[in-house]
Formats: sequence, structure tokens, C-alpha cells
Amino acid sequence: MKINWGKGILIAFALFMGFILYFIIKVQTNSNYDNEFVVNEYYKKELLAQQDLDKEQNAYDLKQKVAIQTTSEGIYIDFPSDFNCSEIQGKVSLYRPSNQKLDFEVPLSLSSPHLLIPKKNLVGGRWGISIDWTYQGKKFLNKEDLYFKQ
Repeated sequence: MKINWGKGILIAFALFMGFILYFIIKVQTNSNYDNEFVVNEYYKKELLAQQDLDKEQNAYDLKQKVAIQTTSEGIYIDFPSDFNCSEIQGKVSLYRPSNQKLDFEVPLSLSSPHLLIPKKNLVGGRWGISIDWTYQGKKFLNKEDLYFKQ
């Protein structure tokens, strides 16, 4: 069988296309290459951006700010001690930028100005924490990124 230049170029082009298609299919079917959104309803969330900025400003204006720190027991959140903790309502959202399946929320129901999120609920790595809370009708929002060691 004799292969001339035209057939050689056609075979090389077909092999190259097959090579590219192989990698496209591999990336689309492999779960290691998951393309997840940080927020599923991004555009709806973006419409509320000014409200979030106002809540963050309220949190910034507090004399005693919310303190978030990692300890050997987990993530420790300290609310202002001059507030009546039974009147604090809201939720703590933890999201993992690398894996959406690990995201979870904790509703706020406090009997003391401290909240501990136990380390059994967390895996080591980078976490984003967002505390959306109200006190006596005033809304607050605290956001922070932290690294939790397992």
C-alpha cells in the first residue's frame, strides 16, 4: 500500500482530532475535573449585594466585633458580650471552595455569646465562613476566610 502526502496529512489530522476528543471526553467524565459554582444562584445573590454591604457595615461599626478563630476543638465564634445572646438570630454558613459537597449551615440558637462548630464536621483546608445574623431588628454580616488544620 502506497501512502502519498495527501493521505499522510489526512491520517495525521484524524489522529490529532481523535487525541483532542479523547481528552475532552476524559475531562467531562472524570469527577476530579468538576466545574462547580461557589453559589448556585449567582445572579439572584448579586441583586442583594447592596443589602450585604449594609449588613457588613453594621458589623464593622460595632464596638465589640464578632471574633472567629480556629482551635483544636473546631471553629470558635465569639459574639459581643454586651448583647443578650438569646435575641441573636441567624445562621452560620461554611463553604469549602474546593468541594461544594462539604458546605453546610448552622442555625444560631445561643444560650451564651459563644458558638463552637466541632471539628468532626470539618475537614482540613481552606474554609469560607459567613455569619448572617440579626439583633433587635438590626442585621449584621461577618465574612472571613480561614484555614482549618485537621
